[in-house]
Amino acid sequence: MYSDKENVNILTALLAAHGIKHAVVCPGSRNAPIVHNLNECPGISCIPVTDERSAGFVALGVAQATGMPVVVCVTSGSALLNLAPAVAEACYQHLPLVVVSADRPAAWIDQLDGQTLPQPDALGRFVRKAVNLPEPHDDTDRWHCNRLVNDALALAVLRQPCPVHINVPITEPLFGFSAARLPAERCFKTITPDPTTCRCTTLEKAFDKAERPMVVIGQMPAGTIGSRLVGQLSRRAVVITEPLGSDYGAMPADEVLYAMADDSRLYPDIIVYAGDTVVSKRMRSFLRRSNAPTFVVSPDPCLTPDPTTHLVATVDCGCREGVAAMLNQLANGSDNSPARQEYLSRWSSALATADANRTDYSPPFSQMATVKYFEQQLEDYASGFNVHYANSSAIRLANIYAGHYVWCNRGVNGIEGSLSAAAGFSVGTEQTVFCIIGDLSFFYDQNALWNTSLRGNLRIILLNNHCGGIFHILRGLEDSPARDSMVSASHNADARGICTQNDIGYMRAADMAEMQLGIVTLMTRQSARPMLLEVFTDADEDGRAIREYYSRLKETMNARP
Repeated sequence: MYSDKENVNILTALLAAHGIKHAVVCPGSRNAPIVHNLNECPGISCIPVTDERSAGFVALGVAQATGMPVVVCVTSGSALLNLAPAVAEACYQHLPLVVVSADRPAAWIDQLDGQTLPQPDALGRFVRKAVNLPEPHDDTDRWHCNRLVNDALALAVLRQPCPVHINVPITEPLFGFSAARLPAERCFKTITPDPTTCRCTTLEKAFDKAERPMVVIGQMPAGTIGSRLVGQLSRRAVVITEPLGSDYGAMPADEVLYAMADDSRLYPDIIVYAGDTVVSKRMRSFLRRSNAPTFVVSPDPCLTPDPTTHLVATVDCGCREGVAAMLNQLANGSDNSPARQEYLSRWSSALATADANRTDYSPPFSQMATVKYFEQQLEDYASGFNVHYANSSAIRLANIYAGHYVWCNRGVNGIEGSLSAAAGFSVGTEQTVFCIIGDLSFFYDQNALWNTSLRGNLRIILLNNHCGGIFHILRGLEDSPARDSMVSASHNADARGICTQNDIGYMRAADMAEMQLGIVTLMTRQSARPMLLEVFTDADEDGRAIREYYSRLKETMNARP
């Protein structure tokens, strides 16, 4: 049986018709009719999460894992505002979160009633569409309600997906469940044309004419850009990619620029930019200094940035698949000129030198050593896996060592929700999900483990140096007396108690041997519940390991003929 509320039933019927398979639901009374319906709907799996902020990121992780729209449902009042960080991240990652918020009747907003605030448009520009469903009284109201839901759900997946917000005012009584079936609702969708013939002769001519072409691949959904395409493009251009942009893995371009930033021979004369952000701040600065005319290849020309500050044209590809098709056209172009070949060889030689330094450098016990050993062991991991890296130091270490696609919340780069996103991802897949996360990110998001849906496929490596370690590698900050207590948030917490209360298998490591044994155990031990390895390091030693890595590289580069 379903709710007696007609707008709730129209919403539920259309969610099912649009293929929604997962809904993250939070507790509350006003949203109880919606949660009841979602639970009753046979094609929708409900994931209960108590903390709304965590729930938003869990839904984001499920969307990453499945590639499908995911509902996150909250009650009225401040519950909706707690979703804002996850919605903002999903907006910049182009993930189709469907925020469903219950609301009080409009007459009682700002009338000193409990759990009331103006909810329509509360998420602002972070959602592509916000609708407010009426409680129908006639056929016109029913048509209106149908159209609003259809509009929102269609826009959630159009071109580059984006969050949408469906606000549902519900009058009392709330808890009548006598409807035998959901209404038969009209469902309309958007048809996307075949992107495989994607061509742009203007771009192709400019690219063919260039002597120093560069292709930059920023963060993109997994599977969009494969290592084979990166290899093909590399025969015609310098390709800069990170593990967040393709499955090619880490490329030491940041290291090359550290050692050779003043070498004008590395600068491109044309840039083709695809995808979103790059982690490397040094790379962003390099691209802006290059003054190279930039073509941005985009699934949605209405959302095109100017990342190099030298944009000359946006190439509309129509959808994500069109981006790969466009780059494939560039890869299959004419032969290279001698000047282009010299440019490619210069970059190839520099990257090879940096790669050799990466392989040869053996960091002392540190977060860097932990990530390097983890990635080495992952090369022999037999089962399917996905790896989530948290922001700050963790993702920068991934950019050095990861040999595969990396999931990371780099839309707005916040530390909140990294663990919840990985937890949600693990719910949406049968594969093993590894999460490598720093201590501040972990403790800030510890409610991610307060989740009854978690299983043994979630494995966590917690890098605990008792502070925000990235602040220990920022030159000059060591002179501030506020660095440790206020900026880097020094603490003495550990995860043992959190793991105990949430039935998470716990291991700890405080030296190289314990760390290596712990990683092997984490990868091989069978468990019905998640497992966590907490690696305790010293923040100053972590910083010294990174500085030594880059210092050795610069010496090697300078010693080249």
